[in-house]
Amino acid sequence: MTHSQSSSDKLARGLGWLSLGMGLYKLLAPGKLTRQLGMQGNENSMRACGAREIMSGIGALSDNPTPAIWSRLGGDVVDLAVLTYALKDEHNTKKENVYLALSVVGILTAIDCACAKGLSPRHAYQRGITPDYSHRSGFPQGLASARGGAQDFQVPADMKDALPYPTL
Repeated sequence: MTHSQSSSDKLARGLGWLSLGMGLYKLLAPGKLTRQLGMQGNENSMRACGAREIMSGIGALSDNPTPAIWSRLGGDVVDLAVLTYALKDEHNTKKENVYLALSVVGILTAIDCACAKGLSPRHAYQRGITPDYSHRSGFPQGLASARGGAQDFQVPADMKDALPYPTL
């Protein structure tokens, strides 16, 4: 079965693969990343961010990536806050790397925001008020005309042997 994908769907798919890659890096090599950013001692926090990235990546590869992209956007905000905090640390000797990371995360935040805004109306269940179908029965001539409609039905002779139960 094929279905068309919007540009936001394709972008979400790419962001999903990016999330999986970044998440694996954060999960499997947190020490290297924290040293590059001058944030030694925060390896467990980096692993937690990696797990969050992986979950967002898996969700972004699903049929409806909208919630995962919004969660990526929330994660970007957390990453920006953590990186900003790392800049205020006077003992951090890797501030150039932190500025570079802030730039990359800032660009990814803008991309995630645009993608989430593009996906939201496309994957919304409905816009507006949910229609009320409670007055419909599913029978074109009404439910009363359907009652007893098969009361005089006779099973054809060649089908009687196929029935799992005896006919009356």
